[in-house]
Amino acid sequence: MAGTEGAVVRVLREMNAPFRSTPGSAVRDLASRIRGLRPSCGPVRLVGVDGHAGSGKTTFACRLATELDGAPVLRLDDIASHDELFEWSGRLLDQVIEPLSHGRTAQYAPYDWRARRFGLPRSLPAAPVVLVEGVGAGRRALRPHLALLLWMELPCEEAWARGRSRDGEEQREFWNGWIPAERRHFAGDPSRPFADLLVRQVEKGYQVLPGPAGTVGPDQFPHAR
Repeated sequence: MAGTEGAVVRVLREMNAPFRSTPGSAVRDLASRIRGLRPSCGPVRLVGVDGHAGSGKTTFACRLATELDGAPVLRLDDIASHDELFEWSGRLLDQVIEPLSHGRTAQYAPYDWRARRFGLPRSLPAAPVVLVEGVGAGRRALRPHLALLLWMELPCEEAWARGRSRDGEEQREFWNGWIPAERRHFAGDPSRPFADLLVRQVEKGYQVLPGPAGTVGPDQFPHAR
């Protein structure tokens, strides 16, 4: 038992060790670190990229995927829908997590936000690393399957302002409904307290900092790294 506890402590210390890198090399250094993690979902190293809407998750995930030699990226916008902005855990677990955990290619139906319906099935291979990006990527139901949880460190009001500016007047009504829904989600199922690392966009790239995750809770299962 003492040996197990010691191993857990070492894991947490390693994950919270600060990067020795400049903003320009932080993404490359992070990719190298991810390659060294042990699989967390069958043969897959599942990495969550969470943060408030408008915080830059998609752009960062694409940058990180490129550094990971084209790692697949699952966008949670494809899993959510107008009727289920955050009530999609069951669909994600059934369509994506279950097959990946058995080393099989996942098949999920991406949601079309303009047509308001789910489209034709799309494949997600059980690659060495798969990125899951979107609001709620660090939710309670998904955390046990993650090798690493990243949180985009941008205050909610600033992130939402960026998102509104990006989407324009056409999406004003959607944002009016989204913001209170996101507040409710994070109030009941926060992600940031469980983040292994915080990602902050700076003038020349990104800064990666230790996250607040430092203790093991009932829904946070540490994976040996």
